[in-house]
Amino acid sequence: MRIPKLQALRPPQPAAPLLRVSKVSLEYRGAARTVRATHEVSFDVHRGDRFVLLGPSGCGKSSLLKAVAGFIAPQSGSIELDGRGVTRPGPDRIVVFQEFDQLPPWKTVLENVMFPLLATRSLGRRAARERALHWIAKVGLEGFEDAHPHTLSGGMKQRVAIARALAMQPAVLLMDEPFAALDALTRRKMQEELGRLWEELRFTLLFVTHSIEEALVVGNRILLLSPHPGRVRAELNSHQFGLHSAGGAEFQAAARRIHGLLFDAAAAPAPAPAQGGQLYRMAI
Repeated sequence: MRIPKLQALRPPQPAAPLLRVSKVSLEYRGAARTVRATHEVSFDVHRGDRFVLLGPSGCGKSSLLKAVAGFIAPQSGSIELDGRGVTRPGPDRIVVFQEFDQLPPWKTVLENVMFPLLATRSLGRRAARERALHWIAKVGLEGFEDAHPHTLSGGMKQRVAIARALAMQPAVLLMDEPFAALDALTRRKMQEELGRLWEELRFTLLFVTHSIEEALVVGNRILLLSPHPGRVRAELNSHQFGLHSAGGAEFQAAARRIHGLLFDAAAAPAPAPAQGGQLYRMAI
């Protein structure tokens, strides 16, 4: 009887990140001087992540999002999406901005959602209309297809912008403080709607905010950036939090700890990268 040879089983390799930002420094050149927005920022975003860039005003978080979108080029470092270098904007990265005027006012809700599908020739007009109607319904705007932006509330305009972005089926949805200009009740509702959409679709999200509470509600991973110029202070796992836990003792304790990490430089110096270039990570 032949005895089969035993084979050593190798542990499964972790999946490669969808988005990799490696030692990215961003600068803005003015007439008198050059301003450094970020200094050697590194992070990985995996498929299905809700990854939040959190930091005070001026730390370069929106600049990082624009660099991922391909709107600005890093002074040094690299950005890769699915193993390919990011050098320009593309339909695989769609941005939802804070401003309500991101929707052409002369177009209806349906026309606004259809526009990028037609402009990029992703779909023909009939297919683009069907997909647009699908996403308009997903964000709760069924019945408003023929409305123009000036007739919509701020929250409804942001829903149109989200529908337009998701209709493009991007590899990464980029959101730059999309709810910051909304009143508190509408902001909470939009956070709830975003969470519902993610639970259903599991898209990859890169989200910028300066609100600690919003970061905990929206993200499953949070990158903390120091005040200007932005440097990585820590990366936190926050998957246990959400709107269901907002206001609870554990949630408030986590918020206080993040505040200390962001603003108490003496107590929370920016950690050095671990061996192998892996980012310092911690739980909260």
